[in-house]
Amino acid sequence: MRRLVSALETLDRQNRYTILESRKTQESITKHFGRKALWTPCHHRFERLALSVELAPLRLDILHSPDFIPPLRGARRHVITVHDLTFLHYPEYLTADSRRYYNDQINSAVRQADHILADSSATKADLVQMLNVPANKITVHMLGVDERFKPIDRHDGDLIAFQKRHGLPSDYILFVGTFEPRKNISGLLEAYQALVSQMDDAPSMVLVGRRGWLFEETMKRIETLNIQDRLIWLENINDDELPYVYNLASILVTPSFYEGFGFPALEAMACGTVPIVSNRSSLPEVVGNVGLQVEPENTEAIMNAMKKALSDSKWWDEMRKAGIDRAKTFNWNHTAATVLHVYNSVHGAA
Repeated sequence: MRRLVSALETLDRQNRYTILESRKTQESITKHFGRKALWTPCHHRFERLALSVELAPLRLDILHSPDFIPPLRGARRHVITVHDLTFLHYPEYLTADSRRYYNDQINSAVRQADHILADSSATKADLVQMLNVPANKITVHMLGVDERFKPIDRHDGDLIAFQKRHGLPSDYILFVGTFEPRKNISGLLEAYQALVSQMDDAPSMVLVGRRGWLFEETMKRIETLNIQDRLIWLENINDDELPYVYNLASILVTPSFYEGFGFPALEAMACGTVPIVSNRSSLPEVVGNVGLQVEPENTEAIMNAMKKALSDSKWWDEMRKAGIDRAKTFNWNHTAATVLHVYNSVHGAA
């Protein structure tokens, strides 16, 4: 949301905006728009009712809820963003509380919304097919990539310092994301084990992210693969360091069963890292013809894709250049222009 708000601040000088943030927020995401501190806690049992009461004095024309669950009534018109429908596709990958929170509210949220923004055409198709939302009620707005994600010279002092600080090799296979079943980490590491058995000189694998749902079960499975000495887990990387993470890697592997968008693949391309992604949900939309797409259940296909990327230097160089060019087409100003068009259309229909 920070980048979208920043782009809207530059793009729209006519409408008046109020950014709604928790009273506990340390740093606001807006520099020029108005701001309202809210007391209603997120994911509270009475969140929708309490937020309605808190917003009533503002007399808003449009309320945009970026986490798709709007208050019972917060404005004259409502716009919501639906990032993905993971909780409907793979309910087994969520905690019981999360399933209950999202499943109980998604139907009423899409019915109440005057318009819906979706991060990808895949999510739009899910909304139409799974929730019977009219297609003309949904607008796809592909997201942007931050300018800091770009190729960095291997001799850059900050890059070298980062590498030494975390004890990273000069080249590796990379995974970025939450360590949870939906990301198919077990399948990825089974494929990596097969790769190591065929390529003695295969680079290490670096996994960057944070622990998620069922992490302990994933780790138990990994222990049976006997590849722990080739894995590097980084759970303490901040966002400012991510460009270094991507630039040191030769390939990024994202074999997820489902993604609403797929920022790691986009950020990797912007940094010149070749992506290998699953052929599911939004990921093909993000990478286009760059890198390779695989069936996430097919560990042999994942292994063969990694093998090709590591052994075919000519192909890798072509994909690297193509990825950098493709990433440039994902621009937050374009995203903001689409969102603003939706705001104006919804307001004009009032």
